[in-house]
This record gives sequence, structure tokens and C-alpha cells, in this order.
Amino acid sequence: MNKSGFLNINKPKNITSHDLVDIVRKELGTKKVGHTGTLDPFAEGVMVLAVNKGTKFIEFFQNSYKEYHVVAELGIITDTFDITGLVKEKTEVTSEHIDQLYDVINSFVGYYEQVAPAYSARRYKGKRLYEYARKGKIINLPPKKVHIKKISNIKIENKLFEFDVEVSSGTYIRSLIMDIGYKIGCGAVTKKLVRTSIENFKLKNSIGYKEINYEKLLNPVDYLDFPEIKVKHGNKIENGIHIYVNNVKNFKQSFSKDTLIKIFNENNRFIGFAKTEKTSNFLNTLLKNEPESFERVAKLYKIFNQR
Repeated sequence: MNKSGFLNINKPKNITSHDLVDIVRKELGTKKVGHTGTLDPFAEGVMVLAVNKGTKFIEFFQNSYKEYHVVAELGIITDTFDITGLVKEKTEVTSEHIDQLYDVINSFVGYYEQVAPAYSARRYKGKRLYEYARKGKIINLPPKKVHIKKISNIKIENKLFEFDVEVSSGTYIRSLIMDIGYKIGCGAVTKKLVRTSIENFKLKNSIGYKEINYEKLLNPVDYLDFPEIKVKHGNKIENGIHIYVNNVKNFKQSFSKDTLIKIFNENNRFIGFAKTEKTSNFLNTLLKNEPESFERVAKLYKIFNQR
């Protein structure tokens, strides 16, 4: 039986995300391959692909924060917001523009409303935006709130600048660079883009697409930073019984209500996911004072029956 799991692949430039999925399908001899997020053909770096039963875990990574290293240039505006596009405008870059750059870059840390590039994979009426754009029809979608969690390692050399950035899912770095350029007043374009991580999947631990094989598969459970709860009578949980105080053996990490948690049985075998209905503080109090209580503390979300 074919193994299941995730592959942390370093996607090279000039191939599409779909190309990479096809390569994995061919190399592993399975059609059941999905991804946790695409990369533009122009971009490179971490792409996490799910194989066989690993595809059942994709939903738990779709809202993951991602980290990138970007290199950009002031004074150029293209239709794709990156250097591969058609140049629409060139502007003289002055020392005044460059003097503002550091502060303007940092001003985007936090939440802001961002417009997706016309040449992007975001969908509109069942089609990708780039499908419309290639036919000369530009779709202007309403802006979407994105989170720029952190910007670091800013380097500026005349018109060129670069930095590391951590962002929420659905954030376009090309749009961020474009917005930085607009705010300064001379425009800007992305010249190089490397995704360096998706949660705990790091570029330094990735493999090349020519190294793909079943031995490189990773267990997605190990890469999810969810609180953990260990239960007694795990077979009952696997059969659909929700988690009550008297089922709980112990738990790791604090959590609030409505938090997804990982469930393990007494032998540390992963069972699935549940959504908490009590806080960890409340559960801790119950375990100390009423360990045999039938009060429900978590509702099953998804069970992975591995018996």
C-alpha cells in the first residue's frame, strides 16, 4: 500500500504549481496529490504537497502564515506587479523617495486592505483572474483584509530593496511591493520572490523536485502547532464519542474555547481533531476536582481511523 504524508518541496522558478503537482503524481505513481497553497511561476521556495491520505490534512494548513524573502525595485510598474510583466510606467527615483523607503516599508506591518493582482490565481465566477487578464479583461475584485505580521532584515541599495516578511494566508507580496511603491510615489516592482516557510515547513529542510520519493514523506501531524490532548478509551473516541472530562488523561499547552486540538490515545497514537468547548484553565480545574465528571469539554471535528 502506498504511503501517505506531506512533501516539503523547493519549487524552482519558471514552473507552475500545477506542473509541480504533475511531477509528484508521475514520480510517485498516484493521482491523489494536492497542495496547501500555490506559488507564482516567477516565485520559488517552499511548496507543501499532500500525497494520498495526506490530502485529508490540507484544510488544517490553508490558513497558515507564510514567510517570504522579496527583492524589489523602485520606479517601475508592470501589469503583473513583477518583473516578468509588461512595463506600464517608469518613474525617476529621487533621493527623497529612497529616504522614505525604510519607514514606508515598516508602515505596512499590521492589517490593511489589499487588492489582488489582475494576474493571479484568485477566482472570479469559477475562473482564475489570470485567465481573464490574458484575454485583455481586467477584473478588479474588492480589497481583502490581510495581515503583515512581521517585516525584518530590510536592506536598501539605491533603487533596489529587499526584506523578509511574514504574512497571513491570501496575502500577495507582489501587491505589497506595489502598494509600497504607490505610497512613496514612484511605484515599485517585485524582482525576486522566495517563500521561506509555511508554518513549520522550512526552506532549509525542503527537497528538490528531482529528489521526490515516498521515503521523503513527512507526517503532517508533527507540523501542526495545535494544542494536544491525551484521552483514555481512545477506541470510544474513534467510534464517535465526544470528549468528556472523564475521558481526559492529560493535555499539553493552554487553549481557549473553539480551538482545534490534536487528540492522542494512551499509546500516543494520533486519533484526530476536536474543537474545544471549555478553556484549558476550566478543564484543569475539573480534572483536579471532578475527574469523573461527564461534562463535555470538546466536540469531535475529524477522526482519522488508523486501526
